[in-house]
Amino acid sequence: MPIGVVVGGFFGDEGKGSVVGYLALKDKPEICVRGGVGPNAGHTVLYNGKEYKLRQIPSGLIYEKCRLLIGPGVLVNPDVLFDEIKKYSVDPSRVGIDKHTGIIRSQHIEREKKSKHLKEEIQSTLTGCGEANVDRVRRILSLAKDIDSLAEYIVDVPEEIWRAIDQNKLVLIEGTQGTFLSLYHGTYPFVTSKDVCASAICSDVGVGPKDVDDVIVVFKAYVTRVGAGPLLGELSKEEIEERGWTEYGTVTGRLRRAAPFSFDLARRAIKLNSATQIAITKLDVVFPETAGVRKWDKLSDRAKKFILEIEDTLGVPVTIIRTGKEVLDVIDRR
Repeated sequence: MPIGVVVGGFFGDEGKGSVVGYLALKDKPEICVRGGVGPNAGHTVLYNGKEYKLRQIPSGLIYEKCRLLIGPGVLVNPDVLFDEIKKYSVDPSRVGIDKHTGIIRSQHIEREKKSKHLKEEIQSTLTGCGEANVDRVRRILSLAKDIDSLAEYIVDVPEEIWRAIDQNKLVLIEGTQGTFLSLYHGTYPFVTSKDVCASAICSDVGVGPKDVDDVIVVFKAYVTRVGAGPLLGELSKEEIEERGWTEYGTVTGRLRRAAPFSFDLARRAIKLNSATQIAITKLDVVFPETAGVRKWDKLSDRAKKFILEIEDTLGVPVTIIRTGKEVLDVIDRR
């Protein structure tokens, strides 16, 4: 797949980072580029016993030969970016930020914290992304090219991607959030501040629809969401704990709400994203006997039945199945 796009199929928290990390190690892309909103989305990757919690840098960083880019449609908080580069000892020469990438400043975060609507009703992550996007629409937002401390990272991200395409090299595009947090297609007003479906993620990095070969939509084996908004079939905290589905958000640390896998949401996400493949994560949480399994024929019958039902119902192959926290705990059916 010269260009592959990975996006979330539910409300975020599907495990996109671990899927991207696996694909980077397995397929060795020339470029891994992040689209989406910005540092309001955290992607977690566990590799060789080390946990990476990434809000700005693409999850492909664990493949050391991969170029790491941030597209012009994304927002960057320089403090968060520099902290990740330092914390994970990322070679700065690997990182490129488009000159048109928007910049989050402290006043954006403060404005969100003062908003009762965002803080209490929407239960926003309060990372400044929404207010920064407001300023971008007003044409007053600072861009990466205006920030001296980012000068060494400034590149033309679309140009780098087009060059890789011309050379038939693999580009992996990493989306953030999930389909039903889309500003246009989600559970408005309990959504993020822009569209995060596959077409928008491609636009974020400068790729047209004809250049995309595969769209992998990531679903967790159950549904979770952080913050306010509808969640069909939502379980009580007691039921979540009893099932072993207790989770906390990477960015906010808040307890994630949970519900069983939704075929209705999944079917709509497949259509909205033009999915060619499905990745299922945390199969081991729903079916504990599958923990760490890396071969299809080693799965339990009930786990196989669940995967085959997803394929039959949605009409799209399940090619990636994650069965544990380690990035290589994967059944690859491609």
